[in-house]
Amino acid sequence: MKKFITVCMVLMMLLTPITVWATPPGFSGGVNNEYKYEEWVFITGEPIKFVGTVDVKEKNKSNEKTVSYTFKLKPEDQSIKGQLDRKITLLTTYDRRNDKGQTIGQTTVDKYKETIKIGKDKYELAKDGGYELSKSDIIDNRPASDFYSGNLKARKYYKINKDEGEVIVDISGGNVGYNNFWGGTETQILDYTITSRRQKEDKDGDIDEATWHGTVRVQVSDSLTKTLKYSDNEANFSSFYGGHVRVTNQEMVSSYDYNLPKIEDDEINDRRRKIGSKLLREKMVPKVERLIIPKFKDIGGHWAEEYIKKLYSLDVFDENSLFFKPDIPFTRVEFIKGVIRACNIRPSLEEVKKTRRTRGKQPKEVSPFKDVAVNDPDYKYIKDGVEKNIISGVTEDLFKPDKPLTKAQAVTILIKALGFESKAPNPGFYTSFTDDNKIPSWAKDSIYMAKEIGLIYGDDYNRINPNKNITRAEGSEMLVRFLEFLQKDLQRDYRENIINFR
Repeated sequence: MKKFITVCMVLMMLLTPITVWATPPGFSGGVNNEYKYEEWVFITGEPIKFVGTVDVKEKNKSNEKTVSYTFKLKPEDQSIKGQLDRKITLLTTYDRRNDKGQTIGQTTVDKYKETIKIGKDKYELAKDGGYELSKSDIIDNRPASDFYSGNLKARKYYKINKDEGEVIVDISGGNVGYNNFWGGTETQILDYTITSRRQKEDKDGDIDEATWHGTVRVQVSDSLTKTLKYSDNEANFSSFYGGHVRVTNQEMVSSYDYNLPKIEDDEINDRRRKIGSKLLREKMVPKVERLIIPKFKDIGGHWAEEYIKKLYSLDVFDENSLFFKPDIPFTRVEFIKGVIRACNIRPSLEEVKKTRRTRGKQPKEVSPFKDVAVNDPDYKYIKDGVEKNIISGVTEDLFKPDKPLTKAQAVTILIKALGFESKAPNPGFYTSFTDDNKIPSWAKDSIYMAKEIGLIYGDDYNRINPNKNITRAEGSEMLVRFLEFLQKDLQRDYRENIINFR
């Protein structure tokens, strides 16, 4: 019998914000898969669906990113003669504030060209000042995930048939998103205000100016998620029974809510309104990848068996022994190593090794702790955990890597990795656990937030047992809940809860 297990997956490295994230293409509300792109266009006062292709090219260097979009589209309704050609290059510069753990991104238009042909009319962005855009993002670089939010102001200025009039589209709004090793979502909410002025000859041969106004709200979301699926081995004579397959899915959804003038007998009536909505949705072809098969002898039938198998398959655990020992305490070094590997934080030691290959003498690496040597295989995980403020030493100069970890300590590490410790209420609050009075003051904020987001729950007596040593089995369950939060709960919050896509 096949089992389907949801868990979180790989997206990108976390230590730099300059990566390819799940991001809707441009600011037009369009969606795409590998083969086609589609968007709704309102420049004539009538909604017209255009379909075609989009080519995206990205270049990164130092603190700068350039993204170029090339759109080639035609109306989906073949009875409409038309074409849309758009080439846009966006330039983003990053100001990294490492002392704050944050990055500010500033985006402007570097190059642009756009022509829309519909029937006999041609709408073309003016060569000078035809597209002005200012966009700024704040990125909070947390160990487990980057969270970001941005604001945007833009204006497009089109000429109609060179000298017959103009269409001005003012755009305002913003975006929110997150990006982590297991998934990512960006949601954009943009408001368009369209003003069209056009010279037109009336029945008497006089030239009048026809003017109309319209508004469009665009809500578009791009989500990349990864799941783990268990696949049985159909062969009887094999060294293993089955294993996990990692499946990557990406989907874009979009809605346009418009308020446009009525068009009657080819005449635009700006006093009467046409109000409606248009939806778009596209999915990428799923990608599959087989994972390592765990072969521990002491987890069969254990209540934490599935949690342990998931983490081993995802390389969160790299045990070489045939015995996992699920019921012995997690040590400090084992847990922080699992958290770092789960978040895929790039170990600083790798960067040190690269630096040492350069010419000249480099400063000698000095461990912050007397009981953790630089050449220790786990040193890089401890160092990164300390530098990212996920964990600290037992004393100023001792880490005590083999000391057991309490549940309160484990919860605090995970909440710090998310950067959620500051989201707890003001001091003086109580948690809902019956042993609230036993929770150390330094762990109370983290335990409160862990309960809120579903990382922990009470026992049969609603006790959290904060000072009890956490076993390897209990820690495995908590890590899987942590990873599932990074995948499912964040996506729900950044997509469904914002634009109500179900």
